Amino acid sequence: MKKLLIILFIPLISFSQNEDILLNGSVSAENNQIKNIADPTDDQDAVTLVFLMNKLSELQAQIDSLQSSENITDQDGNTYNIIAYCDQVWTAQNAQMSTYRDGTPIPEVSDNVEWASLTTGAWKYTTHGTSTERLYNWYAVMGIHDTDPNTPNKEFAPEGWHVPSDTEWTTFENCLIATGYNYDGTNSEDKIAKAIASTSGWIVNQDYPGSPGYNQGTNNSSGFNIYPFGTITPEGVPVNGASNSVLWSSTEADSENSTRRILHWGAEYLATSSAELKTSGFSVRLVKD
Repeated sequence: MKKLLIILFIPLISFSQNEDILLNGSVSAENNQIKNIADPTDDQDAVTLVFLMNKLSELQAQIDSLQSSENITDQDGNTYNIIAYCDQVWTAQNAQMSTYRDGTPIPEVSDNVEWASLTTGAWKYTTHGTSTERLYNWYAVMGIHDTDPNTPNKEFAPEGWHVPSDTEWTTFENCLIATGYNYDGTNSEDKIAKAIASTSGWIVNQDYPGSPGYNQGTNNSSGFNIYPFGTITPEGVPVNGASNSVLWSSTEADSENSTRRILHWGAEYLATSSAELKTSGFSVRLVKD
């Protein structure tokens, strides 16, 4: 009896090392594990369990760090609430220290003539309504405590904190714009004034819906809570309480000027930096190192 020999030809499919394999429709691994997945680089990439757990651990560490303290205490014992915006953590009140970090006094200078001639750190009180505030010249912000240029500067902020730079202010503004704090719901132009202004104290303004003076009870959705204490002029005179609040940055413009931010009762934005004389007195916020 003759035997029938059947030869089956099975096509071989080969793939080069760098060639993409495209799969359409449903793909089942039939309860088998998929091994050796590279870490993701694109939005739709799969991830391994190890990669996912590492990311969750990093996120939890950030959450724990923020929740470990809802406030900070400065070198004088003043307590400040803190609040996170994107990757930054800020104080929700203005600085009120009368000493530098190491305990060296920051002098109160009440005489206007003396204030105008200063090249070292100082502060002066200003009052609006029932609230009193310390406003500082820029020399205090930078810890310039004597006239010897060879003396190291002091630290103004408590340990772990510093006065924000111009760039850090911009990062803060962009975060609020992008995360929905513009008064009109947009996320492009700067319209965050109402979101960062206190709910009282401003000149009433019924003409500009995005300004701090308009319907003040709806202000401060971000919790940043800027109150309008005005400024100390370079001549030492307190002005513009209820009109605006000006906050220093640590970024120098030139030998006589530095940069700042200003919130105005009739404007919908936090004004970007421009040169201001270092002998002016402004409020100060702190940001975490």
